[in-house]
Amino acid sequence: MQTRIGVIGGSGLYQISGLENAEWLTVETPWGMPSDQILTGRLYGVEMAFLPRHGRGHVHSPSDVNYRANIDALKRLGVTDIIAVSACGSFREELAPGDFVIVDQYIDRTFAREKSFFGTGCVGHVSLAHPTCPRLSEACFAAATAEGLRVHRGGTYLAMEGPQFSTLAESRLYREVWGCDVIGMTGMPEAKLAREAEICYASVAMITDYDSWHPDHGEVDISQIIATLGGNADHARGLISRLPALLGATRAPCPHGCDRALEHAIMTAPERRDPAVLAKLDAVAGRMLGASA
Repeated sequence: MQTRIGVIGGSGLYQISGLENAEWLTVETPWGMPSDQILTGRLYGVEMAFLPRHGRGHVHSPSDVNYRANIDALKRLGVTDIIAVSACGSFREELAPGDFVIVDQYIDRTFAREKSFFGTGCVGHVSLAHPTCPRLSEACFAAATAEGLRVHRGGTYLAMEGPQFSTLAESRLYREVWGCDVIGMTGMPEAKLAREAEICYASVAMITDYDSWHPDHGEVDISQIIATLGGNADHARGLISRLPALLGATRAPCPHGCDRALEHAIMTAPERRDPAVLAKLDAVAGRMLGASA
């Protein structure tokens, strides 16, 4: 199988450079339009697709991002591996602004978003015990290390609805009681949808602040976040540039089964499946629905 790396850029990361035959493509999906056009091309011989999660110019709030359209569009372009980059606050002293964290777990506190491609007419339940791909996450860690970044392997991401930042009480709850490591507004349902679409997914958190729990830093300062984002975005581009060499132009099936997540997930009997729903699932679940139709 040919590798095609998809990068979803978070706050501060709205484009990447160095792509051969770079072209911004408009991709329509049954779930609506993605956040923006998708930048495609080749980087060191490997196919790439870049999507700015908030759109160029940062026009979409976290709650308004069309996560289903974004993942569907990347699937339609043949993306096999998604690296999701996002700005996050830190709940740990040792996870300082400017650091990177390779996230491996989530607690989902979002409530105003569509979280699944499946529903009435075609019900599906995928496993999310391990919501990120260990193989892809390890490649991101190796890329960050080679780039000379201060990077941490593993961490729990608290996904909040936003767009406001946490209260002090919430920040303390997430840090002291729930044991979370970072907090952001976009990790969910993105990771869930990538799993449903059978795409390997890794999450790279760029630390911008200490949320509101830290006694020496006080409340979140948006000017501080913006200042940190500039350096983080440049470092993220360096990390991304190292991934083609680590992942290669071709790939074997995912050893962790991310690309086969739907094999035992679709519950609705074939004769009871809604044709209209199946038509919308042509990209994300066509491999399984076509086989069992």
